[in-house]
Amino acid sequence: MKVFLQVLFFLDALALMGLVLLQMSEHATLGGAFGSGMSATVFGRDVKKDPKKIATAVLGTLFMVLGLTLAVW
Repeated sequence: MKVFLQVLFFLDALALMGLVLLQMSEHATLGGAFGSGMSATVFGRDVKKDPKKIATAVLGTLFMVLGLTLAVW
């Protein structure tokens, strides 16, 4: 069981790293310094419904739970 959790922890860490690296920063370009970071829509991006941010939160939570489980076990 511990080996299964370690493999799951490793795969979760890889997925989390890849997902974080894929996310575009709002101020990644020079235009972000002048306030054009909200040019995706008229009222800005809907950050709450962004699937990458939701997946990052789920993978981050799973990472913390698996890390604590492996540390205790």
